[in-house]
Amino acid sequence: MRIALNLPIGARLNSGRTMTLACILLLVANAPHAAPENTYLSDLPVVLSASRMPQPLNEAPGAVTVIDGDFIRATGYRDLARIFRLVPGMQVGQERGNNYWVTYHGLGGTFPSELQVLIDGRSIYSPSSFGGVDWGALPLNIDEIDRIEIVRGPNAVTYGANAFMGAINIITRHTLQEPINLIRTSVGSPGIRDLDAMTYTRYGAVSMRITAIAHNDDGFYNLNDARRVETLATRTDWRLSNADELTMHLSQSAARKDEGYSKSLFDNNPERKSSSSTQAVHLTWTHAASANEETLLNYYHNREHLTDGWTANLPAGYPFGPSQPSLDRNRRSVRNHIEGQHRISTEHRQLVWGAEARRDEIDAPFLYSGGNPPAEKLFRTFVNLDEHLSRNWQLNLGISVEHYSGEPTHIAPRVFLNTQINANHSLRTGFSRAWQQLLTFQKYGDVRSYDPATGTLLVYPNQPNPDLKQARIDSMEVGYLGRFKPMQSSLDVRLFNERITNYTVLTQVPSTAVLTPYIGSFQYMNLQHPVTLRGVEYQIKAKPRAGTEILFSHTLIARHAQDPGIEDRIAPYTASLTWLQQWNGAWSSVLSMVRMGPLSGSDGFVPIVQYTAKPYTTIDMRLAWHTRLEQGKKLEISLNAINLGERHQEMPDRSEQTYLAVLGDNTPANYASRMVYLSASLEF
Repeated sequence: MRIALNLPIGARLNSGRTMTLACILLLVANAPHAAPENTYLSDLPVVLSASRMPQPLNEAPGAVTVIDGDFIRATGYRDLARIFRLVPGMQVGQERGNNYWVTYHGLGGTFPSELQVLIDGRSIYSPSSFGGVDWGALPLNIDEIDRIEIVRGPNAVTYGANAFMGAINIITRHTLQEPINLIRTSVGSPGIRDLDAMTYTRYGAVSMRITAIAHNDDGFYNLNDARRVETLATRTDWRLSNADELTMHLSQSAARKDEGYSKSLFDNNPERKSSSSTQAVHLTWTHAASANEETLLNYYHNREHLTDGWTANLPAGYPFGPSQPSLDRNRRSVRNHIEGQHRISTEHRQLVWGAEARRDEIDAPFLYSGGNPPAEKLFRTFVNLDEHLSRNWQLNLGISVEHYSGEPTHIAPRVFLNTQINANHSLRTGFSRAWQQLLTFQKYGDVRSYDPATGTLLVYPNQPNPDLKQARIDSMEVGYLGRFKPMQSSLDVRLFNERITNYTVLTQVPSTAVLTPYIGSFQYMNLQHPVTLRGVEYQIKAKPRAGTEILFSHTLIARHAQDPGIEDRIAPYTASLTWLQQWNGAWSSVLSMVRMGPLSGSDGFVPIVQYTAKPYTTIDMRLAWHTRLEQGKKLEISLNAINLGERHQEMPDRSEQTYLAVLGDNTPANYASRMVYLSASLEF
C-alpha cells in the first residue's frame, strides 16, 4: 500500500521546498500491506509522564513525544526552549532575545501557564503574579538532561490543573549514569559569552553532580534585551538501602535582563534593567519494595524575587501633565509542595494513586494595591489504572479530584482505549478533561498609579475579578503510532478536538482614572462562548541510511472562537524539518527549518488593538567536529547558528506596535536576530 499525504504547510512553502518535503514524506510512508510481527526498529521508549506509570510509548494514554539527551546536545542550542519548535503542536516564539513564549496549540497569555513544566518532578512554573516559566534562566545544564517527555494534550489527571493543555517533563541523569566532567565555552555574536561546567564526585553510597552556568548575550539587534544568567545547582543521590534512595536537588539562579523599548506611550514600558533570583530545594524519597511496587514521597520549596521598576513620563499637554509616577512589577513568591504516590503492578495491570498539597504566597505591593492576595492552597488526589484487557486491547482510566482556594472542587477524568494491531502499529482513542488553575494576578491583580503631586488616580490598568471561573477543556483525540521497514521510519499522528469553556481574556472595563481614554482599564473575564480547536499533528522519523536521520513535524489547526482576536493567538499551521548527519567518525551536522504561521501571541498588558506577526521561515544549523584525546578525554568544537532564514518578527508587543503606528512607523518593533557562535567542550 502506498500512502500519499497532502501538506498545505503555508503559502510561503508552496515552491520547490514543498516538493522536497513531499518527496521525503512519500518515501517514508511506503509500507507493506501487513507488517510482520517482528519490529523494524528498536524497542519503543518507556515513558512515565502520561500516567506516572512506566509504559511503552504505544500504550500511553495520549500522545507523548520523547526527546533524548543526545538529540538535544546535537542541536547545539543554548536555550532549551528552542528545541520545542521541533515538536508537533508546539508553538514557540520570542518577543525579545532573553526569553521564550512556549505553548501547545498557542492561546497562551503574555506568560503562558497552560503547560505544566517539571524538572525531575519539581514544577518550575512561577506562581509570582503573572505565572509562566522563565525559560531564559532555567537552573539546568543541557548536558545533564537524560530525556524530555512532552505530553501533547490535557494531563491534569497526572499533574494537576497546570497541565491544562499538556506537560513537559525534563528528566535529568542519575549521578551514576555516565558520570563525566565537562567544561564548555561559547563565544559569538551578538555578545555571546557562555561558560558551562559540570563535575561529579562520589563518597561510598552518595554520589553528587555539581553544575555551574554563566550565559551572556546582547539579545536581538537594535533591541534592549541583553541578559546575564548565573546558576549553581547540585544533584545528590544517596543509596540508603537496596530498596531506598534519597535524591536532593539544590539550585540558585540569578539573572539580569534588559527590558522595554526606546519609545512607548508615556514611558509605560521604557528601556530599563530587571533582576531576578530563584532558589529551590527538592527532596525525593523512593522506596522500591520490589520490581512491581514503588512508593515515592516528593517535597520541594521554591523561592523567587524579581525587581523591575521604572518611572513613567506624562508630558505637559495631558491631564495632570507633566508628571512622573513610579511604576514597578517587583514581586516575591514562596511555594511549598508535598506529594506522595504508590504504584503497584501485576502481569496485566498497573495502578498508581497519590495525593499532593501546595501553598503559594506572593508579596507584590504595587501589583496588588488593595493588599497582597491571600495564600493560594491546592489539595489534589489522583488515581491512574492501566488494564490489559487482552493481548491487543488496553484500557487506561484516570481521575483527579482537586480543590484550589476559593474555587469549587473539580473532578478531571480521563479514559483511553489502545489497540495494538501488531508489534509495529497501534491506535488509541480517548477523552480527557482538565480545569485550568487561575493565576493569582488574574483574580486579584489591582494596579493603580497616582500623580505624585496631587494623589490623583492617573491610570487603573488592571482591576481585580475575584469571581473569575476556572476554564475547562474537554479533549477528544484519535492517535496512530506506526513503524515501517523502508528507511526504518515511524509515523506518529494525533487528531484532536479541544473545546475550552470559560476561557480567560483581558477585557476593557470602565474606569474613572484620568488617562483611561489613552491607556484603558482592563479586567480578566471569562469568555461567554467556547473556544474550539480541531486539527491534526504528526511527526515522521526516518533513517534512510547509516548516519542519517530525518524528522518532519506538521500541525494544522482550525480555530473557532467567535472572536478574531482570540483566534489570532493560535498559528493555524506550523512545520519543521530536521536533518541530522554523521559524516564520519569525527564530523556531524544538524540542519533545521521551521515554518510558523501568522501569530499575534499573547494578550499583552495593554491589549487595546490587534496586531499579528506575519508567517516566517527560519533556519538553524550546527557543524561539529570531535576527537578523542589521551586518557579518554573528548574534545568537541562546533559552529552554531540560529535564525539564518528571512528577517522576521515572532512575537509582537501589541501596545508597542500600536504606539509606533500612531507615530507613523508600521515596521515590526522587534525583529529576531541571527546568532552565530563557536563552542568548544572538553569531557573528561
